[in-house]
Amino acid sequence: MQPTQRPRATRADYVRSTLVVGLLWAIVLGAATCKPEPVQAQEVPRAAEHYRRDLIRAGQHGFGLDAPIATLAAQIHQESGWRPGVTSRAGAQGLAQFMPGTSKWMAEIYPLSVGPAQPFNPGWSLRAMVAYNQWHLERINARTHCEQWAMALAAYNGGLGWINRDKRLASASGADPLTWFESVERYNAGRSAANFRENRGYPRKILQRWEPMYVAAGWGPGVCAERYTQ
Repeated sequence: MQPTQRPRATRADYVRSTLVVGLLWAIVLGAATCKPEPVQAQEVPRAAEHYRRDLIRAGQHGFGLDAPIATLAAQIHQESGWRPGVTSRAGAQGLAQFMPGTSKWMAEIYPLSVGPAQPFNPGWSLRAMVAYNQWHLERINARTHCEQWAMALAAYNGGLGWINRDKRLASASGADPLTWFESVERYNAGRSAANFRENRGYPRKILQRWEPMYVAAGWGPGVCAERYTQ
């Protein structure tokens, strides 16, 4: 994941993105619904159990005893599939898939709680992921805790600057800028179609596909039960 950026966009970019948002949205969601795949058809990877205690420790250190461990586990599941030594084609590294620049930045702003950059160290990756999520959550306002996490995850994936631009475009278009699902997530302030698809799929996969799987497996609470228990 890359640190927050401040990309430049022209008024023409805004107009163009608004005109094509319907098409992009259809591409992003396809036939998807608000409900995840049946949890009974999915299984938590065996590798996840190896890091479960470390995740609980990192999550509770950052969020307290009621930390959303199932959500954090779902995020690792989406990022690396619990493979600590993996490197993506883009260069993202470790369990939490931090880009080298982001790893260095996290080590600089959290020298005590996160420590020197070690993206291939599972403990470091988990601490850094929790801290980076917190950093985004502190800077995002939303209607509900679930919506706030969806925006924070989208920012983790693509940068907080983009999410803020998307929120402003949503507001200018008459949508609720404090609601992610079916609102802000529909608006693209200038990203490429490929980046837009990836970014919008990221929170949905974590919160509606993987989170309920980890909740059902006894990993503790998640943040978006309202999305899959109705």
